[in-house]
Amino acid sequence: MPHERNWGNRLFGIVNASLLAIIAAVMIIPFLYIVLISFATEQEVLAKSFLVFPTKFSLTGYRYILSTPILLRSLCVTIGVTVVGTLVNLFMTVLTAYPLARKELYGRRPIMLMVTFTMVFNAGIVPTFLIVKALHLTNTYWALIIPSAISAFNLIIIKNFFQQLPDGLEESAKIDGCNDMGILFRIVIPLSMPAIATFSLFYAVTHWNTFLSAILYVNDSRKWPIQVLLRQIVILSEKGLADMSEAPPPPSKIINMAVIVFSTVPILSVYPFLQKHFAKGVLLGSVKG
Repeated sequence: MPHERNWGNRLFGIVNASLLAIIAAVMIIPFLYIVLISFATEQEVLAKSFLVFPTKFSLTGYRYILSTPILLRSLCVTIGVTVVGTLVNLFMTVLTAYPLARKELYGRRPIMLMVTFTMVFNAGIVPTFLIVKALHLTNTYWALIIPSAISAFNLIIIKNFFQQLPDGLEESAKIDGCNDMGILFRIVIPLSMPAIATFSLFYAVTHWNTFLSAILYVNDSRKWPIQVLLRQIVILSEKGLADMSEAPPPPSKIINMAVIVFSTVPILSVYPFLQKHFAKGVLLGSVKG
């Protein structure tokens, strides 16, 4: 009997590992293809209709996109929106989640019901656009930050995380003369860093990939984030790019791939530093309701 169980566990492990390897390959191979094509030479791209692995590597695409000042400006816009937007998200989410985690808060259940309601029903694109326009936020960077200041799902998870902290810590802090804000910033937040680090990355990735809101609310091309500029580069192709740079444009395929890599690698490089917080930060906040 133990022998059959061990054999079954090994078979399950092999099947599970094989399935996960296939899924990982399906996700990684397209990105590797994009990276390889971005380093390909013009001759190979023009000579072959489908290029898998370039024989020679070139930085033509990257030199070209870096010679366009509009790209660097859009990258700075994206970095600024990501940093400020993430700080606003964390500030609003933590300040909302902490009182909702307190059982003595009056009206806690109706408030949580309204928060949960927004996860199922929302105003939609047109009403949200009218609100943003009425607040005179169009063509401003705040239009990319304020409408998504709080995520209801992230708020609920962080609230549940706060609820799992021992009540004795807050009681001890109150005995020592610490007020609610002091308890939040001196005790609750330091103990909740795994969850805060995890959701700060989630918020940062959302802002980095800002696309639809920028198209709806920002008409000034000088304030476009990198994702909107990427769309313009893909649409305009060689003819449009010729107006953005003094250098002769390489094939549009190389330009498109280079811009994708250029816009993805910065936010992708943040993952290894926060990866250890993912499972701990999310799971601890999702156990207790």
